[in-house]
Amino acid sequence: MSNINHPDSANVSHKVNHSPLWGIALKGALLGTSVGFLLTSLPAIAQTKALDESETLNPIALEPEPTLTVDQLTDVQPTDWAYAALRSLVEKYDCIQGQPDRTFQGKRTLRRDEFAAALSVCLGQIQSTFSAKTGVADDDLGAIQHLQADFSEELVQLGDRTTALEKQETLLASQQFSTTTQLRGEAIMAVIASNVVNPDEPEAGARVTFSNRLRLSLNTSFTGKDLLTTRIQAGNVPRLDRIADTDTVRLSFDTDTKNEFQLDTLQYRFPIGDRTTVYINAKASSDDFAETLNPLFDSGGRGSISRFGRRNPIYRQVGSTGIGVNYNPTKWMTLSFGYLADKADDPKVGLFSAPYSAIAQIAIRPTRKLEMGLTYLRSENSIDTRTGSKLANDPFDDAASVITANSVGLEMNATVHKHLVLGGWIGYTHAVADDLPNQPSSDILNYAVTAAMPNLGRKGNLGGFIFGQPPKVIRNTLGSDFEDSQTALHIEAFYRMQITDSLSITPGMFVVTSPENGKDPIVVGMIRTTFRF
Repeated sequence: MSNINHPDSANVSHKVNHSPLWGIALKGALLGTSVGFLLTSLPAIAQTKALDESETLNPIALEPEPTLTVDQLTDVQPTDWAYAALRSLVEKYDCIQGQPDRTFQGKRTLRRDEFAAALSVCLGQIQSTFSAKTGVADDDLGAIQHLQADFSEELVQLGDRTTALEKQETLLASQQFSTTTQLRGEAIMAVIASNVVNPDEPEAGARVTFSNRLRLSLNTSFTGKDLLTTRIQAGNVPRLDRIADTDTVRLSFDTDTKNEFQLDTLQYRFPIGDRTTVYINAKASSDDFAETLNPLFDSGGRGSISRFGRRNPIYRQVGSTGIGVNYNPTKWMTLSFGYLADKADDPKVGLFSAPYSAIAQIAIRPTRKLEMGLTYLRSENSIDTRTGSKLANDPFDDAASVITANSVGLEMNATVHKHLVLGGWIGYTHAVADDLPNQPSSDILNYAVTAAMPNLGRKGNLGGFIFGQPPKVIRNTLGSDFEDSQTALHIEAFYRMQITDSLSITPGMFVVTSPENGKDPIVVGMIRTTFRF
């Protein structure tokens, strides 16, 4: 598959676009449109794609002859003789077969280029069905000749476009990256401001940063149904938690590799039958096979600007290496299971020793507009979600070496209106220090309510609001000193503006109140620019 895209296609003239007739033209193109027994010959159309001028040519390809713009053409009205003549041919010879009712598009006005496309299809079908001597009435031959004469210029334009597309198709085939692999990429550039002050230089105050993250993905399919994903990334997006001394302020896309590329994802998935998909994770996460039910916010480049706002933090207790299974017993239910470890490459630890996690989830869709999920995790030494308070990440203050935990999550996503999707989650973890006297336990809670406004102001835009509580220790049998005495609240708002299909700009801000039991509120604002290719 080719990895060549045309990011500027949105700005190219759309003279021949947005009509079902181009789908008809595609079918006729496969049949060929040369009509040798008529007055003039039409060029063969051998493309397997619609004739759409938004598909721009490679600069080194030959340019077609200049054509008229739509503004210079006259629409064909249902009352015109040409309209009636073509409709008669369609009805007699069934030469446009793409319409469910086998009619010629009802009685709607057509642009001349649309009409020419339909005429070309019909001529090609007649040519492929009948010989020059039999099968076509003399009156119909006369009508065909008349139509060709009146629409000769548009038919020539159609041939020019077809020839240009043939050249482009040949060029792309010769320059394609791979027959089995697609290259995809995402680049983020962000201006980030906060009131976080470096404790080593408090007199310097807060700083405004400009940073970036780049991801390149190779998506390879060997059978057409399987997928091998290899993703590398590099970035210098700051880890605010290292300065603010709390994970509650981490960004959704923070990646600090000093701009050196590192392997981020290596995963192979393949189907078993029609309902089951198996995921082999050499390095990946559980949310690939267990739906987070927060699809509009879960992307670090296009969704929430905070790490907490992307998904229920309990998903982050799962490791990166192992196996997952996704099973769909019905269209409205999905069952997910997985086992992943964090240090499977270490011979001292291995795949089946801590830290590890096992996950089971059921997601149901009782209606097209409502999704609900129930998630269960069993983990050992893997409760640090890197989104909550210090105690939530380690409720026993580094005294325990064996911490087992049972976590339960409830997630929901409901489309209230085409411009409003409400959602949220609640996550609860019960952790036990197995190697400490009396096996003390701790309860950790987090929740969030989300509101997404898709296509706000323009198609592709997204408004987002998140209110919630990052993971907090609400009870600890070791005593109140090991509980979070105050509640940190997370309040976030952002607005993604989709400039083109490949470019979006997202201004946003979030506030964390009372982080780490009473510290001053932390405010983070940013402008995130995302390029996808």
